[in-house]
Amino acid sequence: MYQWRKFDFFEEKYGGKSSIPDEISGKICCSSSGRGKVVIGCDDGTVSFLDRGLNFNSGFQSHSSSVIFLQQLKQRNFLLTVGEDEQLASHQSAMCLKVFDLDKPPQQQEGTSSAAATPDSIGVLRIFTNQFPEAKITSFLVLEEAPPILLIAIGLDNGFIYCIKGDIARERIQRFKLQVDDASTNKIQSPITGLGFRMDGQTFQLFAVTPDSVTLFSLHNQPPRKQTLDQIGSSVNSVAMSDRSELIIGRPEAVYFYEVDGRGPCWAFEGEKKFVGWFRGYLLCVISDQRNGKDTFNVYDLKNRLIAHSIVVKEVSHMLCEWGNIILIMSDKSALCIGEKDMESKLDMLFKKNLYTVAINLVQSQQADAAATAEVLRKYGDHLYSKQDYDEAMAQYINTIGHLEPSYVIQKFLDAQRIYNLTNYLENLHEKGLASKDHTTLLLNCYTKLKDVEKLNVFIKSEDGVGEHKFDVETAIRVCRAANYHEHAMYVAKKAGRHEWYLKILLEDLARYDEALEYISSLDSSQAGVTVKEYGKILVEHKPAETIQILMRLCTEDESLNRGSSSSGYLSMLPSPVDFLNIFIHHPHSLMDFLEKYTDKVKDSPAQVEIHNTLLELYLSNDLNFPSRSQATKGLALSLEARSGELTTNKRDTSEEKNRTERRHKGLLLLKSGWPSDLEQPLYDVDLAIILCEMNVFTEGLLYIYEKMKLYKEVIACYMQSHDHEGLIACCKRLGDSGKGGDATLWGDLLKYFGELGEDCSKEVKEVLTYIERDDILPPIIVLQTLSRNPCLTLSVIKDYIARKLEQESKLIEDDRQAIEKYQDDTVAMRKEIQDLRTNARIFQLSKCTACTFTLDLPAVHFMCMHSFHQRCLGDNEKECPECALDYRSVLEMKRNLEQNSKDQDHFFQQVKSSKDGFSVIAEYFGKGIISKTSNGPTTTLGSANTPSGNGY
Repeated sequence: MYQWRKFDFFEEKYGGKSSIPDEISGKICCSSSGRGKVVIGCDDGTVSFLDRGLNFNSGFQSHSSSVIFLQQLKQRNFLLTVGEDEQLASHQSAMCLKVFDLDKPPQQQEGTSSAAATPDSIGVLRIFTNQFPEAKITSFLVLEEAPPILLIAIGLDNGFIYCIKGDIARERIQRFKLQVDDASTNKIQSPITGLGFRMDGQTFQLFAVTPDSVTLFSLHNQPPRKQTLDQIGSSVNSVAMSDRSELIIGRPEAVYFYEVDGRGPCWAFEGEKKFVGWFRGYLLCVISDQRNGKDTFNVYDLKNRLIAHSIVVKEVSHMLCEWGNIILIMSDKSALCIGEKDMESKLDMLFKKNLYTVAINLVQSQQADAAATAEVLRKYGDHLYSKQDYDEAMAQYINTIGHLEPSYVIQKFLDAQRIYNLTNYLENLHEKGLASKDHTTLLLNCYTKLKDVEKLNVFIKSEDGVGEHKFDVETAIRVCRAANYHEHAMYVAKKAGRHEWYLKILLEDLARYDEALEYISSLDSSQAGVTVKEYGKILVEHKPAETIQILMRLCTEDESLNRGSSSSGYLSMLPSPVDFLNIFIHHPHSLMDFLEKYTDKVKDSPAQVEIHNTLLELYLSNDLNFPSRSQATKGLALSLEARSGELTTNKRDTSEEKNRTERRHKGLLLLKSGWPSDLEQPLYDVDLAIILCEMNVFTEGLLYIYEKMKLYKEVIACYMQSHDHEGLIACCKRLGDSGKGGDATLWGDLLKYFGELGEDCSKEVKEVLTYIERDDILPPIIVLQTLSRNPCLTLSVIKDYIARKLEQESKLIEDDRQAIEKYQDDTVAMRKEIQDLRTNARIFQLSKCTACTFTLDLPAVHFMCMHSFHQRCLGDNEKECPECALDYRSVLEMKRNLEQNSKDQDHFFQQVKSSKDGFSVIAEYFGKGIISKTSNGPTTTLGSANTPSGNGY
């Protein structure tokens, strides 16, 4: 005991002076606490209640004589008392047990005050019966089961324990007794000096203490099973239960703890233990010192091996715990109330004495929050740091991780240049998963500066490190890479699945291209595609063939397994070659190789148009080297040229020309194969193809596209631009035949070209005039005007043409003159006939019916067309001559059509445009009266019927 430190963690309340109120006049025999009150029983049978300040609150007469034991229940506001009452019969014992319900209104008796009103007694029970002989009660204990069941244990001086279980208020109880010592032995029965209940799940166990033994009864067994834990007990009532359900027994030599399996730890404190107790993890002892005859009250912190409080007291009669305080009631009715100081006060006391280890143990034993514990550890660490005990200081700082800002510790050890301690702290920070990117950077820098490869391996390659991501992966990779620990950086990247970093190190730092390609091949398609897009430029530069193989696998994987319509759907799920075009920016030859292989294998790619556009650009380019290539490459090429001399240059030019010719041949094949005859639109961008052909002066491709688009004028424009007269005429022969769907106006454009050429082209002009004359494409006057612009052409070129055209025109003029004379004669005859019909009578001399050829008789009908009919032969149609009606109707239908066509302007202009001689179309419209400023009124129809000859005509 003398080795234990003493502290004042408790303090006396109410100034250290207090006493039992004067209202309690009898001798205090028993006490209890709970539910915010202290209950005191006296030898005069009264029970009193004291409040928080130990002031008298209320009281009542519970027994007619002394109150020996009492207990305040905690689950219900019940009070159980054991005391003596008047004997109702000589054979009955005066000792009885009462249960008071303190929540029910008390019954005030006549002549008593309200403070002395008796609470409702819900049950009175005689303790001793014939089956349970009377003896002196030495201990009393109540266990609350599920309400309203109680388990009451009454210890007697004869070694027996009377147990009462059940609902006393309803008198539904069960009595049984337990015997500590066997009756078969002649040993004197020992009194029961202490009891203690222990609950183990649903099992109830009872400790019983006598001066000679410690016994444990298992009450769930029937009959209860007895187990002797020790052959030494206690002669005084210094028995208590800890919060861990351990039995505490105070003996003169020590304080013993008992569990269900026997004696546990013991603590050697000298002196007689008058009282023992348990309060918030502290052991309470009232010890009598035989040397000076004084009693001392000690509060022990067993875990930390310190005396939390020690005070000399008078003779203690009762010890209670209530309101978070310890209450000692003395024999002279004085009282002492002791309360625990707050944690901050206790820690300040320890800090002033630099007792940091005690402070740490204190906060941990009292289950303080982690923040408070960390603050104590921090102060301890600061104390050790000030003494330059860096190792121990770091040990304390490590325990603050998670609560103390890491920068506080890091700054201290950076200033002290204690890199080993700092490394230890950062390792623990990562181990607990609380490290930031900066902490990872700092730790790795520590490893690299210490050149501690072994620790670096442990940190990087341990399963716990990378598997649980206890450090920032990207930061670790970056730091290892900067320190030239490439293998470690690659390990982290591969373990964390950071493929982009792994490949960056392989390609940019180590130049291990084969290994990089192998690694990409091991990835799944989506990840491989991403990595190739990122690092494809480097791979194509150094390993073009292998890179193309990987791309082919990515873009055509298992394509051969798909058939029919599902093939395009599957291909749409694969990466498109267009996605990888950017990696070939400096290597067009490799790009061309890749796209050619892809198009050979995949015929219906969703990106077919984009692929063909790219291939066309590559095929038609004059110089396949892109202008964005690095200057170093250019410089190297120039240097090689200077060394190789003129011969090498010529060979290279020849090779380039051959390569260009081959590529243009491929380009023309692609233009043709990409636009099959059954497709309206080609499998490439037409506008782009035209631009590429024009930029690179690829006439063959341009001619093919223009011809497919039926842009015949653009076709001949190409020939004109290249001054290919032979090809120009041959093209017009092929494309200028209107009978085969050609455009005859091409000959006119060709003639205009030769007219503006400014050089002698007599042969070509004569051939062109042949076709113009054959198809009558242009009037002679237009031909003359066009050819007159070329000063190099003579009249002999068109002499024969003009002669033939004049002869044709003369013949046409003569034909037109004869037709005019005929139309004039016909017009005169028709006008004469009209005048005759208007002024002279018409004599009908037909004797037969035109319809039936029988003799004509009345009634008869005569028409102005000189046809006569029986009226019966006409039927319903009496207004038209059946013989002339068909011709008349065709004329009317033609007139209606002409009038309808006059309203359709589009049709008129279309006729004018498509006709060889538009003037003749206009003249025809005028001649038929369709185009006129005034509308013609109704004319008299020659076939209209006259009045029927019903009157004899």
